[in-house]
Amino acid sequence: MSIVSQSELVRKALAYVFEQRAAAPEKNLAGLLDEAGMRFNLTPLDSAALERIFYEAQTMEGR
Repeated sequence: MSIVSQSELVRKALAYVFEQRAAAPEKNLAGLLDEAGMRFNLTPLDSAALERIFYEAQTMEGR
């Protein structure tokens, strides 16, 4: 059994969200963020960080 740091879980969840959005852009984003939080067992703070990082990454792509 290996222990994965919370920041690594957030990174994996972020990658998952981007993969899912690429495969199905019509998917509900809020539901997808919730799904990633459950899938990667994120804390509420980590889920909030995931959402913030996702929106920041989207903003950076738009520049």
